[in-house]
Amino acid sequence: MTSNTPGPDVARTAAGAPTLLTRLVETHAELFRLIRLYGWPVIDLLIRFALARSFFASGVVKLADWSAALYLAANEYPVSWMSPVAAAYTGVTIETLGAALLLLGLLTRPAALALLILVIVEQTSYLALDTQLFTAALFGWYVLHGADRLSLDAMVGRGLADSALPLAVPIGRLTAWLRIRVTPIYLSLLRLWLGAALLLVSLGNPSRLAPLAAWLPLATATTWPATLAWFGAVALCAGIATRYTAMALFALGSTVAMMHGIAAEAVYLNATLALLIVHGAGPLSADAAISIPLRRRYPQLEGKPAFSLEGLPRVIIVGAGFAGLACALALRRARASVTLIDSGNHHLFQPLLYQVATAALSPGDIAAPIRPIFRDCFNTQVLLGEVTGVDVKQQRVLLDEQFLPYDYLVLATGATHSYFGKDAWQPFAPGLKRIEDATEIRRRLLMAFERAERTDDDAERAALLTFLIVGGGPTGVELAGAIAELARFGMERDFRKFDPAAARIILIQSGARLLPAFDARLSAQAQRALERLRVEVRVSSRVEQIDQMGVVVGGQRIASKTVLWAAGVAASPAAAWLAASADAAGRIKVEADLRVAGLTNVYAIGDTALSLAWKGQPTPGLASAAKQSGSYVARAISTSLEGQSSQPLFIYRHRGSLATIGRKAAVADFGWIRLWGAPAWWLWGLVHVGFLVGLRNRVSTMMNWFWAYLTFGGGIRLITGGESRSHNAP
Repeated sequence: MTSNTPGPDVARTAAGAPTLLTRLVETHAELFRLIRLYGWPVIDLLIRFALARSFFASGVVKLADWSAALYLAANEYPVSWMSPVAAAYTGVTIETLGAALLLLGLLTRPAALALLILVIVEQTSYLALDTQLFTAALFGWYVLHGADRLSLDAMVGRGLADSALPLAVPIGRLTAWLRIRVTPIYLSLLRLWLGAALLLVSLGNPSRLAPLAAWLPLATATTWPATLAWFGAVALCAGIATRYTAMALFALGSTVAMMHGIAAEAVYLNATLALLIVHGAGPLSADAAISIPLRRRYPQLEGKPAFSLEGLPRVIIVGAGFAGLACALALRRARASVTLIDSGNHHLFQPLLYQVATAALSPGDIAAPIRPIFRDCFNTQVLLGEVTGVDVKQQRVLLDEQFLPYDYLVLATGATHSYFGKDAWQPFAPGLKRIEDATEIRRRLLMAFERAERTDDDAERAALLTFLIVGGGPTGVELAGAIAELARFGMERDFRKFDPAAARIILIQSGARLLPAFDARLSAQAQRALERLRVEVRVSSRVEQIDQMGVVVGGQRIASKTVLWAAGVAASPAAAWLAASADAAGRIKVEADLRVAGLTNVYAIGDTALSLAWKGQPTPGLASAAKQSGSYVARAISTSLEGQSSQPLFIYRHRGSLATIGRKAAVADFGWIRLWGAPAWWLWGLVHVGFLVGLRNRVSTMMNWFWAYLTFGGGIRLITGGESRSHNAP
C-alpha cells in the first residue's frame, strides 16, 4: 500500500462510528426526506383530487338544476355587489373550471384563490362548517405554495419562467418568493390555528365559543377525547415535535372520525395535518428554535452532507448492474467515498432486453441513466469508463489509462455471451446482453421480413422467414414466444407477397427439456405454450455448425438467415485481473462472505461471482440474487467502517423464477407454489415492472404493454443502424 493511501482500519478510526443520537438524527432526516421526495407528490395529488371532486360535483349539480342555483345565489349566500344571475354564473364557473384546473395542477394558484374566496363567502354568508374551514386552509396553502411535481404547473414552470411571455419573469419571481418566504409562516399560522381550536375546547365551555365557530374548527375538536385534545393543543401551540404530533393526531383523529361519523371533516383535517407532517412547524415554533443548534451539529437535518469525504475510506464498485447498483445505493449514507464505474452511462434491465429485440419496447423503457439515480448521494461519484485491470498489491484499479486507489473494491462486472469455444459463430448468431445487441437483433428480425417481401425466390424467402434460437433457458423461451407473436399479431396486413404468420420459429435445446432450472411440469407447460404459438421445439439437439447460410443440428442443415444465441454466458475477465480461482464460466470463486479468497477487502458479486450460498448450490444468475449480494456486501463494508464485528455469512433467499412465453402465457416457480398460464403472466408483468428503475420507465412500460395487449399491435418496429440505411441516402 502506498503511503498516501490510508488503509481501512486507519480511515475507519478517523471517520468514527456514529453515536446512537447520530443514528436517530440520520433516521429522522432520511424518513422525512423520503416522505417529502416520494410521498408528498402523491399526497398533494390526492388532496387536489379530493378538493376538486367535491367542488366539481357541486358545480355539475347546479348546472343540472339551474333554478336551484339561482335560488341559492339569491337567498342562501347572496353577494351584495353582484346580481343573483351573475353570482350563480360566477360560482358555477369557479366550481367547475377551478376544480378542473386544480386537479390538473394548471394555473393552480389562481384557481385555488378563486375557490378560497368562494369558500369564505359560503362560510360567512351561508352556513359555517368545519369542512369549509379545512378546505379554506388547504386552498390558502395552494395559493402560496402551488402544486407539487405531479402537476402541469411543475412540468412547464421552469420553461415559462425563462420564456419571453409578458409578465412571465415577475410572476415567476413572485411565486418563488411566496413559496420560499411566506409558506413557512403560513405553516406556523396553520399550526397555531389548529392548536388554538383544541386549546379552547380543552379549557372553555363549548357553548361560550359559538361566536368563534365560523373561524375555528371547534365542532371537530369537541369530538376528540379531552386528554388527546389537551396533548395536541400544547404540542401544536408550542410547536414541539410537530411532525410526530401531527402523525399521532392523524392516526387518532381518523379513529375518532369513524366513531362519530364525521368522515368528510376527517378527510380534510388529515389533509391539513399532512401539510405539517411533510413540511414541519414553520419558523414560529419551538422546533425551529431547537433546530438551530441541531442543524449546526447535524447538517443532514437540512439535507447537507453529514461529514467530509476527505480522508475517508474509498470504495470502488465496478459495474452498475443490479448487484453494483444495489451495493452503491445501500452505501449512500455510509461514511465512505464511493465511486461507481461502468462502461455505459445507464442501468439496464436485462430481463426485458428480448422485448426491445422483438420490437415490443423502446430501449429507453428498460434503461435509466445512472447519474440521476445518485443525484442526492453526495458521497457517490459516477465515472464512465472501462476497467481493464486491478493492481491488488497497490490497491488500485486501472480505468482506461488512469489508476484509481481503493480501500474496498467490489467487482460487479456481470457476464457476456459464451459460445463454448466456437467464437466464429458470433457474427452469425448474436447474443442478447446489451441494448446494442437488442437493437441489432431487432434490425435483423425486421429486415428479414422486408427482404422476404422483396425477393421472388421461394427458397430465399423460406430461409428469411426461418428464425432459429439456440438455447432453451428463459431468454431463449421468451425470445421464441415474442418472435412468434411479432409474426402472428400486428403484422398480418403489412406485407403483400407472404403471410407473416407463416414464419417458422425453431427453438433448439441441447438438454432433455426446456427451462432446466424450473420444475419439470412447468417445463412441459412452457413447451406446450410455445407449440400453441407454432414454435418448433427441438430438445436433446446439439448445434454443430453456424454460418451465414444457417445451422447444422444433428447432422441436418436448416437454412436460416436469422440465428439468435441464448445458450450460454461467461463472466467478465475479473478473475484474470485478480489472478483468482474461477469456474469454467469464468466466475470468481468467492468465500461465504463474498470476499475473494486471500483478499480481505475485495468482493465479487452478481454474475461475476460463484457463491454457494443457496443451500450449498451456486446462486442463480437472477436479478434478485444480484441485488441480495450487492446489499449484503454494502452492509459488510458499513459494518467494517464502523468497527463492528463481522456480520453473518451470505445466504441467498430464492424469490422464485419466472419466464414468459407470450400473450397470457408464463410459468412461475417459487418452490412452494408453481403457476402457469394467465396468473403467472400477470405476476411476471408485475414483478418486472417493479424491478424497473424510475417511475417514467414503469409507467411507459405499462402503457406500451397495455396498448399492445388491447390492439395486438407491435411496438417499436424501427429498423436502425447497419444495413437498414437507405441506399439513396447521401
